[in-house]
Amino acid sequence: MIRRFIGVAAIVAAVALPAVAQAQGVPGGVERGAREGERAAGPVGAIVGGTIGGVVGGVAGVLGVDQRPRFRSYVVEQRRPSYQYREDVRVGAVLPEDGVTYYDVPPEYGVQQYRYTVVNGRTVLVEPRTHRIVEIVE
Repeated sequence: MIRRFIGVAAIVAAVALPAVAQAQGVPGGVERGAREGERAAGPVGAIVGGTIGGVVGGVAGVLGVDQRPRFRSYVVEQRRPSYQYREDVRVGAVLPEDGVTYYDVPPEYGVQQYRYTVVNGRTVLVEPRTHRIVEIVE
């Protein structure tokens, strides 16, 4: 039974990997999926949950689909200055430590582990320790 479960998990991972590689917000989905999977089915559940969570989290992003327009409106209302970045604004890009102002995300959006800023007129969520862009909010 366990071998069958592991086999199914491996197939799911192989099929989902291309989608996970291109998805925005994958880190949060993987982490949440792994936690929920481990709680439900132990270590094997964590593997399957992490894989599925990465795919689902990648489609939905770090912010939920329904939260994006609200959050975008919130940022526009705050009138934050836009940092001019010479590189491509994309998920995975690392912003400089100096010159960029990072702001706390309000608790109602459920992503307090990230910060946000505006880069080249685009709202982005950033991992605070590395300054890596984890989601572009459009």
